Amino acid sequence: MADKVVIYTDGACKGNPGRGGWGVVMRYGGACRKLHGGEQQTTNNRMELMAAIRGLRALTRPCEVELYTDSQYVRKGITEWLAGWKRNGWKNSAKKPVKNADLWQELDTETARHTVSWHWVKGHSGNPDNDLADELANQGVAELS
Repeated sequence: MADKVVIYTDGACKGNPGRGGWGVVMRYGGACRKLHGGEQQTTNNRMELMAAIRGLRALTRPCEVELYTDSQYVRKGITEWLAGWKRNGWKNSAKKPVKNADLWQELDTETARHTVSWHWVKGHSGNPDNDLADELANQGVAELS
């Protein structure tokens, strides 16, 4: 049986585009692992995607994952839009290249290693782990200065 892990992810950007950060809170059993990082020139959507990628990539073996994001872009992209983008050669419904295709492809690869259930959580609504992921994302931005 696969290990069960809960992951909360968030991205932040100061300017869009601008300096950005991502944060991850991972819970397994009684343990909590926190990850964060940042990029000098990026967008909020790229940081939201990077948080999910980094969270999944940190798992060393296949797991059952409950992944929570406050980004509808990430949740809908992975659960609703991704299959069509792949089928259409990474073009969207307007026949234009999919934005952030490089990160969507990375997320697709990381997701394939696990059994992932995707959940949306309202941001800044008092969910402790989502708030912590937000703090970590902002820490990723702050450390770039």
